[in-house]
Amino acid sequence: MERDFDLFLVTGATGFLGGTLTRFLLDQGKKVRVLVLPGDPDIASLPEGAEVCYGNVLALATLDTFFAGDLSRACLVHCAGIVSIATKREKILRRVNVGGTKNILNLALLHGVKRAIYVSSVHAIPAGKRGEIIRETDAFSPRRVRGQYAKSKAEATRYALSLKEMGLDLCVVHPSGILGPGDRAIGNTTGAILDFCKGTLPASVKGGYDFVDVRDLAQGIVQVANSGESGECYLLTGHYLTLNEIFTHLSGRGYGKVPKELPLWFIKALAPFFEWSSVVHRKKLFLTPYSAYTLGSNANFSHEKATAAFGYAPRPWQETLDDLVDWCRETGRLQFKPKTRPRRARRRLQKEE
Repeated sequence: MERDFDLFLVTGATGFLGGTLTRFLLDQGKKVRVLVLPGDPDIASLPEGAEVCYGNVLALATLDTFFAGDLSRACLVHCAGIVSIATKREKILRRVNVGGTKNILNLALLHGVKRAIYVSSVHAIPAGKRGEIIRETDAFSPRRVRGQYAKSKAEATRYALSLKEMGLDLCVVHPSGILGPGDRAIGNTTGAILDFCKGTLPASVKGGYDFVDVRDLAQGIVQVANSGESGECYLLTGHYLTLNEIFTHLSGRGYGKVPKELPLWFIKALAPFFEWSSVVHRKKLFLTPYSAYTLGSNANFSHEKATAAFGYAPRPWQETLDDLVDWCRETGRLQFKPKTRPRRARRRLQKEE
């Protein structure tokens, strides 16, 4: 059954996914109300046309305006959350990802929201053995996944699904690594791509993961909202890519030489030191035991369920990388201009791709 909504409620709207989703909905002519933290420095990034409400997912008293009015034809998309690759247990991580999710979804139930979409993560699903196909599940436990972030998403997903018994029409979506234009926070993968394009990446790592274009993810979320079955989970993933494949493609577009590939066991051995150094020097975490583990974990995700249900189809990964680099150049995050390769070399690269 296809649903129609008069209003979309979006949390985390100044984030990478939330912002992309908000723009997509507005471009579709939808009315969008967004929840923004008071004093959020990224408030200027919100597109024109969104109704802005200030509040905190951890403070119930601040959420009245966001849930005001008749919401019987409204769809909530809960994108807000904290992504972390840290080893140390962070109290704020669980408070936001679990406690904040409970607050938002409980209020959605209380105020009669027509449908709720919870944005979980593929990390909430046990990885399984190498090469094993990972599909949707309805059984989630923090004990079955590795890493504090994964545990928080597993716990929150389990709670979200439990609300179906209380009458909440809810679906869960599981994105993989999100990539594409608009990553203002410069996530780990985007940061590595920028370093490569600038010629400052000393080496690559033998490993990879599944990456989904943020624009395909936004469209997939709307497809789930409109056509997904109540109480169901949907993997919204993209393509498995090794880091070497990413850098080889960018090199073919004139962005430098592919760096030497280091074995994953070597990176795993160094990861604790790199994390310790980042914490001591108060730098953004880049390499940790958890991020090294992820690069070598099973990432054989299947989005067949979403494809069969409503035609979910991620675009070619080359387009995602090209658009990301173009966006970085257009926004001044990358000054380097690609070097034009000889016509013969370009033809050879095109054939290989």
